[in-house]
Amino acid sequence: MKQFFSNIKGDAFGGITAGIVALPLALAFGVSSGLGPSAGLYGAIFISFFASLFGGTNTQISGPTAPMTAVSMVVIAGIIAANDGDVNKALPAILTVFLLAGLMQIGLGALGLGKYIRYIPYPVVSGFMTAIGVIILITQILPAVGYYPKEDMTFVDTFKPQAEEVILENILKEEAGEGILVLEDFKETINRAEKVTEADILKESKTLAAKEASGVLGTFKVIDRALGNINWLEVLLALGTILIIYGFKRITTAIPSTLVALLVMSGIAVGFGLDYRPIEEIPSGFPIPNLEIITQFQLSSITPYVFTALTLALLGAIDSLLTSVVADNMTKTKHKPNKELVGQGIGNSIAAVFGGLPGAGATIRTVVNIQSGGKTRLSGMIAGVLLLVVLLALGPIASQIPAAVLAGILITVGIGVMDYKGLRAIPALPKDIKIGPLKLSSEVLVMLVVLVLSTFWNLVYAVGIGLVIASLMFMKKLGDLTAKRSDVKKLGEEKAWADEKGFPEKLKEEVFIKHLKGPLFFGSTSDFQSLAAQIPDTASTVVIRLGRMQYMDQSGLYAMEDVLQELRKNKVQVLFVDLLKQPRYMMERIDIIPDLISNEYIFKNFKDCTRWIKNNVKDEY
Repeated sequence: MKQFFSNIKGDAFGGITAGIVALPLALAFGVSSGLGPSAGLYGAIFISFFASLFGGTNTQISGPTAPMTAVSMVVIAGIIAANDGDVNKALPAILTVFLLAGLMQIGLGALGLGKYIRYIPYPVVSGFMTAIGVIILITQILPAVGYYPKEDMTFVDTFKPQAEEVILENILKEEAGEGILVLEDFKETINRAEKVTEADILKESKTLAAKEASGVLGTFKVIDRALGNINWLEVLLALGTILIIYGFKRITTAIPSTLVALLVMSGIAVGFGLDYRPIEEIPSGFPIPNLEIITQFQLSSITPYVFTALTLALLGAIDSLLTSVVADNMTKTKHKPNKELVGQGIGNSIAAVFGGLPGAGATIRTVVNIQSGGKTRLSGMIAGVLLLVVLLALGPIASQIPAAVLAGILITVGIGVMDYKGLRAIPALPKDIKIGPLKLSSEVLVMLVVLVLSTFWNLVYAVGIGLVIASLMFMKKLGDLTAKRSDVKKLGEEKAWADEKGFPEKLKEEVFIKHLKGPLFFGSTSDFQSLAAQIPDTASTVVIRLGRMQYMDQSGLYAMEDVLQELRKNKVQVLFVDLLKQPRYMMERIDIIPDLISNEYIFKNFKDCTRWIKNNVKDEY
């Protein structure tokens, strides 16, 4: 406890500064997510406090981040659409998914899986981060020009026929749930349909219009309407915000330029009484737990989003641990990855209960905390408390912030989050694969696949597909490398190892030596299986040198069995040299040893093997 308060002055200044930086971003991420500014603020408060209290990185500042918000948008939009466009109706299911993601993070940390996060391939992370930036940039075009599809009545009216179809379908589902046979009792359907009002149809039409215009593809679908209905005041507010954010950094970095832009542009909008669009009202008072997560829990409502929750958990883990590495480099300390995951999971779980967005360790906020004097976990807790004070004291004032100002802030976030390092490296990476007439780098291909699929289809599936492609390409490369290093050649053609130079010249036609270098796994089995076909007719004995084959998987095991059975069929004697522990264990499990290779034909070194050959192999050619 003494160590906890050992740097209270520095931690207080660091936490307050980090909290100030976090405020505009939390509001912006909340608005962008679809749950409103309060969700972003609640997430920043609880994640910052509890992730610091229970986490494994002393100086980490956590809260909603661009990647976590982008994935959350997918969850939120999908569940809201499944609940007739009613946010309040969808909220328990949304928060349950966020809670599940937090619990999964706790599980990852408890199982000690934090150290394995680093094995996520860089091209997958690079493509994902760049896609996040592109998604944020494109989806903020509409609010930046002051266009809201739900308020464009000409656009909304085009969805009335589809809205009536949806309403009728819901009536039929209700009747089916009540056991009413529609075709036998069609009057009941007519009675219910007659109760549908124009207001009901308009509400459903607005929901469908908003859904049609959501995401990157949705933005492109309505961009012509948006540009034809530009609100120039909103454009000026967004542009002014962007210019201040980038311009003020040139003056000083001591004061966060994002906060300066928020205060200046909001002050202008309010002070001059401009007719702008404010953000949603932020509820005043202490956040209240959303107990509907428990009372209205339905497994069926979250089952389709289990994989998405896992993606949130993994993404938050990657985001947080990467930031922890940055913090370690700056403070010359070492974080505890598994404890950090548990802390992040607890923070996200508590935030979900109170209606907050999920988040992770935030690099910029963490760097600001360290540079401002933060050294212990108290700094992150102070940042959370500061945001709570802002919520309680300034909630009604913050509700007057123009929506276009937050759109401008998010545009700068989108520009900043893209992985320019990975993009700049594209021309320099070796072009190691060929697709038709094109030569490409496999790593660039993975990055582009993740980037395109994330931007135009689905963030969650894109990451999964990227991981699969990256893994397959890695295994292909490893298999090619293994095969190249262990070519099947006669002793006279293959470069002899040092201990083979004294091998009798007269027996080189009768003895075929195979060098296995590297693992025998499913990526290299096809080349190994060609061994039997390449052995010359003169060879009566095959020596397989295994001292550099440290590992074999099940595919390699059965490939070895097939080759040995083929050689036995051709009456070729096989000798093993320097068989290592793991491959031997595998071969003993399915009785390759001793059924196909008895222990007398397994030698500890090539010298013993050569002695056996001299005594047992005749010079016939």
